[in-house]
Amino acid sequence: MGQPPHAPAEWWRSAVIYQVYVRSFADGDGDGTGDLAGVRARLPYLAELGVDALWFTPWYLSPMKDGGYDVADYRAIDPAFGTLAEAEKLIAEARELGIRTIVDIVPNHVSDQHVWFRAALAGGPERELFHFRPGRDGPDGRGELPPNDWQSQFGGPAWSRLPGGDWYLHLFAPQQPDLNWSHPAVRQEHEDVLRFWLERGVAGVRVDSAALLAKDPRLPDFVEGRDPHPYVDRDELHDIYRAWRTIADAHGAVFVGEVWLPDTERFARYLRSDELHTAFNFPFMTCPWQAERLRTAIDETLAAHAPVGAPATWVLCNHDVTRTVTRYGRADTGFDFAAKAFGTPADLALGTRRARAAALLSLALPGSVYVYQGEELGLPEVELPVDRIQDPMYVRSGGTDPGRDGCRVPLPWAADAPYAGFGSREEPWLPQPVDWGSYAVDRQRNDPASMLVLYREAIRLRPVFGDAPLTWLPVPDGVLAFTRAPGTTCVVNLADPPAELPAHTELLLGSGPLDDEGRLPKDTAVWLHT
Repeated sequence: MGQPPHAPAEWWRSAVIYQVYVRSFADGDGDGTGDLAGVRARLPYLAELGVDALWFTPWYLSPMKDGGYDVADYRAIDPAFGTLAEAEKLIAEARELGIRTIVDIVPNHVSDQHVWFRAALAGGPERELFHFRPGRDGPDGRGELPPNDWQSQFGGPAWSRLPGGDWYLHLFAPQQPDLNWSHPAVRQEHEDVLRFWLERGVAGVRVDSAALLAKDPRLPDFVEGRDPHPYVDRDELHDIYRAWRTIADAHGAVFVGEVWLPDTERFARYLRSDELHTAFNFPFMTCPWQAERLRTAIDETLAAHAPVGAPATWVLCNHDVTRTVTRYGRADTGFDFAAKAFGTPADLALGTRRARAAALLSLALPGSVYVYQGEELGLPEVELPVDRIQDPMYVRSGGTDPGRDGCRVPLPWAADAPYAGFGSREEPWLPQPVDWGSYAVDRQRNDPASMLVLYREAIRLRPVFGDAPLTWLPVPDGVLAFTRAPGTTCVVNLADPPAELPAHTELLLGSGPLDDEGRLPKDTAVWLHT
């Protein structure tokens, strides 16, 4: 199974898209924070890597209470990153190198510093653009309890109380009040924001928390198993995305949605031909390093996308989860948002070997692939000093969740330069480990055994798989093998015994060496050509 052939203009169906977390990519002005100048200076590196597009996490004006996902003004670049003129230059310069730009839109909420929310707090009509409610009576009988039992994604109640006694809804941090998507002004504003960025040349939009916008107007308590859910995957959402699709089609742009849903049929509804073009594939990312589980995740992903003709997306890591090398180095090979398990050197060696194999697996599958910055360098998760953690997940959980900053540490570019060549004159916004320079780009660029060279070669060779569907080959337990284009095969061995490779094949690329008898060792992947 797989995806049907597509027109060359539909670049997004098979693209390699690189995620840029601006604060941690490269520092162009030396102040300790990554910025657009740093990205512009590193565009040749991204072109050399061979990626088709860049997805930027929010670069808008923000108090940075949640890494920029608390947006104060969608039409302004945060001064820490640069200016709107610089963003326009970056979009144009990247396009000259054949690299498209995807921006991140956060429609569920805004910053509490947004002009709308400030006006709402002052008693203006903007209150209707949010969810303000009186509290429920507790022992004091004065509305001192939240209006309902909804919980924040970051821990604790999803409601905060104002001095006047009313409460407001925030599914994330208190500094991120949820918008009321039943109000036409909210819909109009976001459609205008989409046009604003599409007119500046962006090729696509990533939609944050895409399944959370619409709420049951009654705001009832949450009841496990009750359908429909009061704020997840409500049917009203599809009208919103149909309106957005009309705007995207007028500009030749594409959408990718952040849609976390266990029901594959409900998930696929967002990918109908008049809604979102693609959505992130989280079951594959969260799958443990086990052959049977991976094959099931791949099959179910392709089966879910097939009825609506949408391409699958494949991703191993992003700015919200533990880095792949650390995650795959765990003894249980499982996935847990809250568990970091930073690991021993042996764990990291195991995780690196598996991450190399997983890179070849994901890049051989039909659809598009997202690469989070630093994955191409094999970066591990960083255990940060508690007093340097900025992620609200850590604070809201009372320290039980270590947060997501460990995967957001600034990139190493030059091994022997201050702060590993990140570009800062002072310590970056998050501290780098003492051995960070060993992962630096200048150490890896010309090393044929490095993770960077593996990614670069895999992206260069990836077109050999073409548009052909995936066909599984018969193999022993613990081994994955499939063909795409005629004569092109991917084999991944997750079992202890070395795996025999198909006869009459030529090695195109391997995540590690074969054994002395030409067999594939455990936790190794190869691309073969007949």
